[in-house]
Amino acid sequence: MLDDFVTFGRSGLRVSRMALGGFNFGGGQPWSLDGKAAGQLISRYRDLGGNLLDVANSYGGGEAETIVGDYLAAHSGVRDRMVIASKFGSNVHAGDPNAGGGGRKAIIQSCEDSLRKLKTDRIDLYWMHIHDPMTPVDETLRALDDLVRAGKLLHVGLSNLPAWQVAEAHWLAQFRDRTPIVGLQLQYSLMERSIEIEHVPMAQAYGLGIAAWSPLKSGALSGRYRRDDTANHDAEGRGAFLARILDEKAERILAVVTEIADRMGVSPAQVSLAWLLARPCVSTILIGANDVAQLEENAGASSIMLAPEDLAALEEVGRPAMPYPADFARRAMGSISGGTRINGVAPPTGGGSPSQARR
Repeated sequence: MLDDFVTFGRSGLRVSRMALGGFNFGGGQPWSLDGKAAGQLISRYRDLGGNLLDVANSYGGGEAETIVGDYLAAHSGVRDRMVIASKFGSNVHAGDPNAGGGGRKAIIQSCEDSLRKLKTDRIDLYWMHIHDPMTPVDETLRALDDLVRAGKLLHVGLSNLPAWQVAEAHWLAQFRDRTPIVGLQLQYSLMERSIEIEHVPMAQAYGLGIAAWSPLKSGALSGRYRRDDTANHDAEGRGAFLARILDEKAERILAVVTEIADRMGVSPAQVSLAWLLARPCVSTILIGANDVAQLEENAGASSIMLAPEDLAALEEVGRPAMPYPADFARRAMGSISGGTRINGVAPPTGGGSPSQARR
């Protein structure tokens, strides 16, 4: 079911279209899973054909990597068949200013800690988790390049960074012969599409893969929660998230998702994930699950093919508002094309500059 692989970005790394995220591995939150429950998810994910496990040094208060490492150590031969991804940047050592961010000391220290917890000699995909405005990006890239050359990392990516810094890192890596950035891990769903304004066109232009996190927007796209029915909003500690998410636009999106799901005989979550899988910019989706049944439901989206009219309806209802200059650039297509269709793209209605004279 999940044995449909893609090469991630401009690398030769083959990853499943659906990755298993370990955000809920360990820790003391209402949604936390212990090692046994997390291990059951990993085993079932492998049975379904998946090969990409994604964690971070901060997940579960630092326990997620340990849980994955214990699982790998207990299952002979599994490590080499899996793609193990982790992240650095979050400071998990209170009082130590050099334990977080993108500085050389922080990266080396975090990588060594992660290798010990994961019980492995290398990390296949290492993400910079968050933007560090206090460290020159060239220092970050050089430290990562040194770790790649030492064989401790295989590929590197960026997560949650502004588009301008991704572009800077991409070109600095190119010009200074550093290890290239292979992809981005970004929040993306029918209810969170702001990356379409800058990140998506940039990723497509530079050949960067996109791994989408929170594809169900903290469970809001599962269909189990509605704005006017708050009785179960606090289930698994989701209340604070859902209160921010379930606005009028979210309700309009849910109405379209639910109508399509009911007509197809599938779940709203599966429709939402199938829409993401159909996005040409998305390489892999990070799915999370509380149990095996939920994992299997999410994985079932990989076999769902949405009709063109349903894709169009979902595209329209969740379309993000485009601020300047993105919207100006979109409307300016009429000025560039002279009203003609180029590369399959027609100028928008009303495009062009009012100062242009028509002949």
